[in-house]
Amino acid sequence: MNLSSLCIFAVGFTAQLLFAARMIVQWVKSEKAGKSLSPVIFWQLSILGSLIFLLYGILRHDFAIVLGQVLVYFIYVRNLHLKEQWRPIPLIFRFIVIIAPIITLGYLLSDMHGNLTSLLKNDEISLPLKIWGSVGQVIFTLRFYVQWIDSESKNESVLTQRFWFVSGVGSFMIVIYAVLRFDPVLLFGQLSGLLIYLRNLKLGKTRVGK
Repeated sequence: MNLSSLCIFAVGFTAQLLFAARMIVQWVKSEKAGKSLSPVIFWQLSILGSLIFLLYGILRHDFAIVLGQVLVYFIYVRNLHLKEQWRPIPLIFRFIVIIAPIITLGYLLSDMHGNLTSLLKNDEISLPLKIWGSVGQVIFTLRFYVQWIDSESKNESVLTQRFWFVSGVGSFMIVIYAVLRFDPVLLFGQLSGLLIYLRNLKLGKTRVGK
């Protein structure tokens, strides 16, 4: 493994550490409350991790990763709106959050190296594996659309049983993709998340049982 690959993996692990941190914080707060919570820091870390993971996906020429981040990014922002915690964020950071995906989209549609065509034509990933990974990412991403619908219906940011169930299904598919893709970043992130998804499902069932 050359220096370039190590740097790229370092970017990916940084993003996964942020994603893991958001899950751990959510888990700890939920255990204390005895129910599944949706803390503000969960969404703040989600945005930061997503920005870095989007960069990792581009550097790895991995369409599945880029697709997953593009589909879910602004739902993180919407949840901060629902919690009335978007405006307190410094204006410069809000600007970066909004402009970053626009710049990324422009880059992907350009003729520069690493553009959308490069992602789709990456010969290191077979077509069946690319399809499996993309479907897994779409399912994994759908959890936030489920969460968005549930939150809008309640007019507050919530993490429901449906969110955790879809998380588990999508995560399982991505674990298989990561093993076949030889991607330690994806594998680390998904394996660490699976246990927390299952625990939140159990917390939700316990809450209903009461």
